[in-house]
Amino acid sequence: MITKNIRIISIVLTILLFVILFSAVLMGQEAVQTRLNESPRHHEWVKTEYDGRTVHSFIVYPEIKDKALVVLVIHENRGLTDWVRSVADQLAENGYIAIAPDLLSGMAPDGGKTSDFKDRNAARDAIYALDPQQVTDDLRAVSAYAKQLEASTGKLAVAGFCWGGSQTFRYATNAKDIEAAFVFYGTAPQDMQDLKKIECPVYGFYGENDARVTSTIEKTGQLLQELDKTYQPVVYDGAGHGFMRSGMQADSKENANFRAMQMAWDLWLELLSDL
Repeated sequence: MITKNIRIISIVLTILLFVILFSAVLMGQEAVQTRLNESPRHHEWVKTEYDGRTVHSFIVYPEIKDKALVVLVIHENRGLTDWVRSVADQLAENGYIAIAPDLLSGMAPDGGKTSDFKDRNAARDAIYALDPQQVTDDLRAVSAYAKQLEASTGKLAVAGFCWGGSQTFRYATNAKDIEAAFVFYGTAPQDMQDLKKIECPVYGFYGENDARVTSTIEKTGQLLQELDKTYQPVVYDGAGHGFMRSGMQADSKENANFRAMQMAWDLWLELLSDL
């Protein structure tokens, strides 16, 4: 009888936990949709064309009287999702032109983009099948487009999350015209010849409970120090991988991912204000 009661309690607790987590996810999705649907800022889809290829990008303009720095936002391995678009809107809310290219442009069935894949797993598979040179060329084309916008100061910073964080680090080795690179839980190239090409400061944002990525920080720091490059990583206590996204879905403001998200946003905006 006792064993049966324990099993029942265990099942009930499991169900409650699932309900709490599912509710948190729904709340996070609702917050994203609310931001996008109720934003007073100008949202626009634009096309950048080069060498017969078309890249679709989501751009958001700030409501300010002066020209603004551009932030190029590189999406996660899920492609250009609503959450990434909400990040662009939040950047614009703080005074920056934010442009988020869909690097899966033309890669979906019938030449579609992220939203045309049947599910996120299919989008993820397509991400890892991308030609690295195409990714670099896409980013260069979109960067050039954004920098020449009338509302732009002509200066551009780049930021990315997860897969996009690694691509941000990689793009910093391929572009000489960016002001700073903001790497959110992404890894760095380990080839000294590549790292030598970095000409901007690199700022890293990492979760303590993300050993796959965080364990690479020390070596990356050593390599960049030898090359006299600026690399400033921050590791947030108790946070996991993807805390910028999962922090929005946290069931409590005491959640480590929520705290990390807030602190990372504060630091990111502080660093951007100095560019």
